Amino acid sequence: MANRKIRVLAGDIGGTKTRLAVFDVSGDVSGDVMGEVTDTVLQMVAEEVYPSRDYQTFAEIVQLFMDRHRCGCESACFGVAGPVRNGVATTTNLPWRLVASELAEELEVTQVALLNDLEANAWGIQTLATDDLCVLQDGAQDLAGNAAVIAAGTGLGEAGMYRDGRRYRPFATEGGHTNFCPANELEYALFCFLLGQFAHVSWERVLSGPGLVNIHTFLRAYRSSEAPGWLTESLYSGDPAAVISQAALQERDEICIEALDLFVHFYGVEAGNLALKMMASGGVYLGGGIAPKIIEKLQGELFMQGFRSKGRMQYLLESMPVQVILNDRTALYGPAVFGALSVSD
Repeated sequence: MANRKIRVLAGDIGGTKTRLAVFDVSGDVSGDVMGEVTDTVLQMVAEEVYPSRDYQTFAEIVQLFMDRHRCGCESACFGVAGPVRNGVATTTNLPWRLVASELAEELEVTQVALLNDLEANAWGIQTLATDDLCVLQDGAQDLAGNAAVIAAGTGLGEAGMYRDGRRYRPFATEGGHTNFCPANELEYALFCFLLGQFAHVSWERVLSGPGLVNIHTFLRAYRSSEAPGWLTESLYSGDPAAVISQAALQERDEICIEALDLFVHFYGVEAGNLALKMMASGGVYLGGGIAPKIIEKLQGELFMQGFRSKGRMQYLLESMPVQVILNDRTALYGPAVFGALSVSD
């Protein structure tokens, strides 16, 4: 990137909330080491957060933002929770369809890029400082190796990263929708329970906010354990996944504790699956909104046991760095970087 300032409209479009921000991007974004940026400066000019389900279309949100912040952007880039093909994105957990060419006309910019949300997250990793990451396993990072990103939130996102000689290049997957695979009697019972509710039981059905709720609901039935009154009231009035995780972290309810433990184990198992598929010797990163909130659980033995338990390949998993992304603006930094690159590359 040339050392001039490029103004970019960046967005993180999720099933729960949509965040838009304007950045002035300057410097060089081709850092040689993951987590170390040579010269990149991201200056946030404006930011707004919108509850996604309150709007019929993404265009409504864009219009509100632009009415309030007329910032003269050169390009725009949005991370979308769903598959992106040929400049068209359909959100997985919202009834929205985004078309890059239409957004370019509405925004009056020459370039609009749509990225899968995890691909967007991955572009943001190179902007992070050491304090933005929590190490779960040091490993031995291969600076020329692939890397992987997995993020549980409203859904389950997965992405890979490869090195092109200058920088890491993220790429999207829809790995969160691959088949969930039970490994013992309890997990098989959970699988059968979910099969009674869903035509397809994917990893997202157990490894997401709604997935934690699914696990909790199953365990209540499996253990014949009725929820206490205070918990039932909280589940009804608040965010059920947050209520369950808080009850577990505060050790207020045994079923909630078991549900979160199983969730953390599944997180480790699927992160390890992804690490092997990507041969992520460059590192594995946990993103999304859930991981930072349950960091003490992730630092326990359940996550890493699930991650490493891969039979003859255990030695590979033990060598891979594993870190949690703590900075919740990573999903905005990534589109800002990509949007600036699209102008200068």
